[in-house]
Amino acid sequence: MFSPMSDLQGIAAALEGRYTVERELGAGGMATVYLAHDVKHDRRVAIKVLKPELAAVLGADRFVVEIKTTAALQHPHILPLFDSGTAGGFLYYVMPYIEGETLRGKLDRETQFGVAEAVRITRDVADALDYAHRHGVIHRDIKPENILLHDGRPMVADFGIALAVSAAAGGRMTETGLSLGTPHYMSPEQATAEKEITGRSDIYSLGSVLYEMLTGNPPHTGATAQQIIMKIITEPAQAVTALRKSVPPNVAAAVAKAIEKLPADRFESAKAFAEALSDPAFTTGAMAASGAGGGTRAGISRRGFALVATAAVIATGAALAGWLRPVPEPDVLRVSLALADSQGLVSRVSTRVLAISPDGKRLVYVGVGAQPGTSRLWLRPLDQLRGTPIPGTDGGYNPAFSPDGQKLAFTAGGPRKLQVVSLAGGPATMLTDSLVDAGGVSWGDDGYIYYDAHFAGDGLARIPENGGKPEPISMPDSANGEVWHSNPSVIPGTSSVLITIARRSASSNGAGRTGGTGSTVFDVGVLDTRTRRHKVLVRGAMGTYAASGHLVFATEDGTLMAVAYEAGAQAIRGTPVPIGAGLSNRGTARMDVTVSRTGALAYVAGLNGRGVRELVWMDRAGQVTRVDSTFTFPGGQPSGYALSPEGGRVALMKGANPRGALWIKGMSGASTKLAEVAANPSWTPDGKAVLFDTPPGFVQAPTDGSALPALVRGGAIRGSAPRYSPDGEWIIFVRDGDILGFHPKGDTTPVALVSGLAIEWRASFSPDGKWLLYQSDETGRAEIFVRPFPDTQRAKWQLSIDGGSFARWARDGKSITFLDAANSTLMEVPVKGSAALSAGSPRAVAPMTFTGGASIYAEPHPDGRRFLLSRPVTSATDRADEIVLVQNVFAVLRAATRK
Repeated sequence: MFSPMSDLQGIAAALEGRYTVERELGAGGMATVYLAHDVKHDRRVAIKVLKPELAAVLGADRFVVEIKTTAALQHPHILPLFDSGTAGGFLYYVMPYIEGETLRGKLDRETQFGVAEAVRITRDVADALDYAHRHGVIHRDIKPENILLHDGRPMVADFGIALAVSAAAGGRMTETGLSLGTPHYMSPEQATAEKEITGRSDIYSLGSVLYEMLTGNPPHTGATAQQIIMKIITEPAQAVTALRKSVPPNVAAAVAKAIEKLPADRFESAKAFAEALSDPAFTTGAMAASGAGGGTRAGISRRGFALVATAAVIATGAALAGWLRPVPEPDVLRVSLALADSQGLVSRVSTRVLAISPDGKRLVYVGVGAQPGTSRLWLRPLDQLRGTPIPGTDGGYNPAFSPDGQKLAFTAGGPRKLQVVSLAGGPATMLTDSLVDAGGVSWGDDGYIYYDAHFAGDGLARIPENGGKPEPISMPDSANGEVWHSNPSVIPGTSSVLITIARRSASSNGAGRTGGTGSTVFDVGVLDTRTRRHKVLVRGAMGTYAASGHLVFATEDGTLMAVAYEAGAQAIRGTPVPIGAGLSNRGTARMDVTVSRTGALAYVAGLNGRGVRELVWMDRAGQVTRVDSTFTFPGGQPSGYALSPEGGRVALMKGANPRGALWIKGMSGASTKLAEVAANPSWTPDGKAVLFDTPPGFVQAPTDGSALPALVRGGAIRGSAPRYSPDGEWIIFVRDGDILGFHPKGDTTPVALVSGLAIEWRASFSPDGKWLLYQSDETGRAEIFVRPFPDTQRAKWQLSIDGGSFARWARDGKSITFLDAANSTLMEVPVKGSAALSAGSPRAVAPMTFTGGASIYAEPHPDGRRFLLSRPVTSATDRADEIVLVQNVFAVLRAATRK
């Protein structure tokens, strides 16, 4: 089985001491290209290694002898050959590494060129061809992929390589299953397997490339290689002026002459072709008589030529069948995968839940567990109707296939750890439980597994695939507002990892991954693992790479986008275009899009947590009822809501502003706007006013409108999420990951209550004011803690044992509820105590099956029997989350990005 990693390791070992092989740059029909460092000359080079199936047929000695003829070519538009040979069973040749792109990449991005630019490129290439032809070397494979653009200047690559391969093979190319020449740009004599190929064959191919630069397509297209070959032999090409009227007559005439069927009817030299392109007076007899181009030779009728050509096709049918293996373009297929209830998708979690195997034949997803409210990983082969649970993956999420598709990496809780399991069976192996976070895993072909970590800076980490010490690999740029990185997605054969970059909006002043105020915005970026530097590529929630040369990414509104991406330059080319919609967004960039190396794409579609939401009551049995079906609010608001002390009203954000307008909603009555700009509301102890934060500072506003909103202290305060103590003597708040407090009625100088290297947020008081409840990442993941108040340094208790967030104290003070690590289950811990806290073990209350998005607080009602939550607004037509599969997505991507 072909293994990119093993081939990379093999060629690196074979060339050790001469070249340091860094990574794969790409692969073509005959060779794989690697970036390397020439040790002797201290320069970057590109090493092309012939495919094993081709090398097996060729004689190494003969190949080396033949390829030496190309080394003497020295021309400004010819990429020189530095070295060639055999090592470790590999046949290779070495060229300069050119920064830039191929003509194919530019065509894919722009489709058509300006006439002047197209002519300039063609004349430069023709000059190179003329030089080579005069030295007895014919290229035989002129195509956009073999023309590099360095600062806009074309350089022809692989000069004479096809000739060397053909000569070395001794006519045995039929044994390799590989063709010399690309069907769209083949000359008719190549297509009919003529033994004698002259320089006029290269002129035909260059004319075809110019035709595409001017019209957007080669002269002949078809669904299969055989169809293209038949058209090249039998059908005249349409005149370029019929497709683009702005092409000058001399250029159209030169193109027509260059792609004549018979070699004798073409230009006698590449130099003559170049001169015709610059001669406004150039024309041909056929052009003067009919204004058409690409016709047949004078004296032979079209019907007669077709008969002759058909005979030639029949005569060479065996050769075509042997080395030109037609590969029909598969139809694009979109399906929604049916999952039985017992194997259903569990997608209402703040993690990644889907992965596709490299060969595109299997899916792994987070599905229902053996017990109610639990989950595990399921393997679903696409040629089967049912999936099977993967042993040892209970509670698992963030699945990622190994490059060979035989193993799976994933994370699981208790404490959160990164594990690997063989899909052939056997127990899961823990790689690390050191600061593993919830935001995704990717298994690279460089021997590392990349994962979301919670080291200093809250970036990404990696660990050797066979175990070892984890190391930080990315660091958020706090100077540019970055707060964390997640969703690693390794681009195979490169040192690049696509990542999600989260940053606070300009209005934010909080801290922490889930505890900040204002709005969090997301970008898709790329991390270079060699330099540890990253940069933003495009605004989006998460992205992945398609081997067709595209970045596929999702936006927060659930739109699936695509844009051409040049992996070597780590840059997008062109403008992103939509290719789908309806992706499920579970908040904090938790979306699922995965693409196999073979062109199968899968994603999770469904409700968007950042859409419109509504308030609901949930009882302890998990039953849900609406509060008011006529009252909705944006789900993208991150600053939550607060239930009044008596349980009859709720303060919440409603509006398009990133901080939101503050509204008071009566549970059985009307709603009123209290403030235009606010965030993080909480109630005063008497329930008569609401406290919230604004850019100027903390503001308090009476709910009856008896007074205007006013600052609670004389000057501005930088912080977020203010809350009163039950006696009204303290206001606590969060700033830069610390919990501070001050006396609103006395000395308003803030004092630190909980501070250190960890990030603390979501602080609140017990009903009697003796305990401080908060969330911290001091263990490497978010957990729930309690400290005595106001002597917060005296003691500390950790209540959650497997991750927790969004904690709330019951109104009777006897229990604390919080969400588990995946935000999928409401947990409860019984508590009691005066001088010391006594806490029981956490137990599940009810599954949180609908909470996607940022507002997922479970506010306890004073009656102790129900909780106030928000959920996406649904209707009878809304579907539950589903897995959507798109086969042959490469065709979709190419078509979309060429428009």
